[in-house]
Amino acid sequence: MLNRFDPPALKSIDEIQIEKPESLVFKNGLQVFVFHAPEQELLKAEFVFKNLFEKPENPTRNSALSSMLKEGTIKLSSAEIASQIDFYGAYLVPEFSYDHNALTLYTLNKHVHSVLPVVHQVLTAAQIPQKELDTYIRNNKQSLQISLEKSDFVARRAFYNQLFGNTRYGRSVTEGILDGLTRSDLTQLYKKQIQPQNGVLFLSGNISEETLDLFRNYFENQWDGTESLEYTPFQGEGSQLLDLQVIQKPDAMQSSIQLGKVSIQRTHPDYPALQFVNTMFGGYFGSRLMGNIREDKGYTYSIGSMLANLNHAGFLSISTDVGTEYTKATLAEIQKEIEKLQQEKASEKEMELVRNYMLGSMLGSLESIFSHVDKFKSVFFSGLDLNYYHNYTEIIKEITPDQVQVLAQQYLGFDDMLKVVVGEVK
Repeated sequence: MLNRFDPPALKSIDEIQIEKPESLVFKNGLQVFVFHAPEQELLKAEFVFKNLFEKPENPTRNSALSSMLKEGTIKLSSAEIASQIDFYGAYLVPEFSYDHNALTLYTLNKHVHSVLPVVHQVLTAAQIPQKELDTYIRNNKQSLQISLEKSDFVARRAFYNQLFGNTRYGRSVTEGILDGLTRSDLTQLYKKQIQPQNGVLFLSGNISEETLDLFRNYFENQWDGTESLEYTPFQGEGSQLLDLQVIQKPDAMQSSIQLGKVSIQRTHPDYPALQFVNTMFGGYFGSRLMGNIREDKGYTYSIGSMLANLNHAGFLSISTDVGTEYTKATLAEIQKEIEKLQQEKASEKEMELVRNYMLGSMLGSLESIFSHVDKFKSVFFSGLDLNYYHNYTEIIKEITPDQVQVLAQQYLGFDDMLKVVVGEVK
């Protein structure tokens, strides 16, 4: 009989195992990683392409290309693409990030032979029809007008532009940039960017030899990369303006606050330990920022900080929305929590709470083979390998209050953070 009186024994997390993929390179240059899960009926195929840029860098072109991939090919209209994918209960999802474009297919194993011809058409013969591009521009201009009325959107735009300037990470979309999108430019970008030598394919699920042969047929034998690749070096152009920037919204009931600074990337040896410091500071629901500014003061519903990793930069950001009457007080409390981390050692109780949360979250996130792929991608695109997670686990387990204090002093200086407020400062 199940014992409902005694709780299960607590066990520490000693090691986190990430599935190691089989690595292949197709003869056309496409790099392939295969994650085998024989019991999985669902197959996921994710084609990831590094974003290409010209000067001046314009990430809107890459975002538009991602959205336009499924809008028609030489043989299929956008409606036909959707109909054929939907008929087999599959999903074909374009995704865009600062550094990559991706096209992801989810399908049952038994239907993979039926949907791959459609995916092949999208990746090799997309047409970017002018009518659909006009619709895309019109819809995004309308969405932009709506978003510009939201203080949190405006705060993020101003923050990223100050942080990274007129680069792929800092340049904001405008109506003028949208109007400047042309079918010719997007077609040229498609030919250069969506090609095998610029791509990586992540296959996960029950990948039998027969299934792999299907992928070889379409994406090795029938896909040639002919364009030369030119990667534009990233050069940050961020602002050194550290005074508080206030974008007034006189009728606003809330102020959106965004603070932060350029920080280290995942390749830096301090990164896992700084993740620990950030988690304690503002990276989870039990963080110090939440305990003070939400639970104690009641200034906001939510506040948080994050340590973000991009291909060419890392940054720390703190964001929240508060009543305008609490704007100045919230900024003061954020500074107070930073200084407390720098001046006082964390208790062993708090250290253990954060440690268990971080390791438990890592372990809990590995719910399927697809989660293992995501963990692998994070280190692969940073130029690291799966040993990173062993190192990460050991650092989180062994970090001390002294180390937390030193890292807070080194990386969390309030005075050298960019500070943006949209609303009012009272």
